[in-house]
Amino acid sequence: MTPPELAVIYEDADLLVLDKPAGLLSVPGRGEDKQDCLSKRVQLRWPDALIVHRLDMATSGLMVLARGLVNQRILNEAFSNRAVTKRYTAVVDGVAQQAINAWHTIELPIIVDWPNRPRRIIDAREGKPSLTHWRVLSKDEAQQTTRVELEPVTGRSHQLRVHLQAIGHPILGDALYGCTRVQGLADRLLLHACAIEFKHPVKGDALQLKSTVPF
Repeated sequence: MTPPELAVIYEDADLLVLDKPAGLLSVPGRGEDKQDCLSKRVQLRWPDALIVHRLDMATSGLMVLARGLVNQRILNEAFSNRAVTKRYTAVVDGVAQQAINAWHTIELPIIVDWPNRPRRIIDAREGKPSLTHWRVLSKDEAQQTTRVELEPVTGRSHQLRVHLQAIGHPILGDALYGCTRVQGLADRLLLHACAIEFKHPVKGDALQLKSTVPF
């Protein structure tokens, strides 16, 4: 039996790919009220499932878990070596001026904003190098919003949210990086991990997995 609210996208003896719902932690947080999370739910059915990467609590979409320590090490290396391609879809505030389907790059260094944790900020001197490719998928002039596709090259915490805010297009529903008006435009963060591509840790063949965007 699959634990509640977990949609299995791919399963074999070596790994799992699941569709994490928005509002669910990837791993346990601090405090008794933050113990329910994707990793614990998954381990109810697959006790050998181990975390490889994370999604923000507010973000939905594809998450990879390894089955066993050996596969976790292989997949961790793949993520560390940027051998994994991830795509996200978001809806952002404002109508972007960029042409539809043309790829662009955001390269702005990110650092934690210590007095306001868990927020991150752009810091040209102290920030860690952070790179995101992005393109416009569609524009909604009536709603004054833009649907974008994002491909993070680095994997900084909150990278996509910080980078989009930095170019003047915060994600709708973003409680950390959007103003009160932007927060009120959606009942959740409109950011979804919609596609992932990587090599199988044992078989070596390419896996290309997708998840339907729920907004």
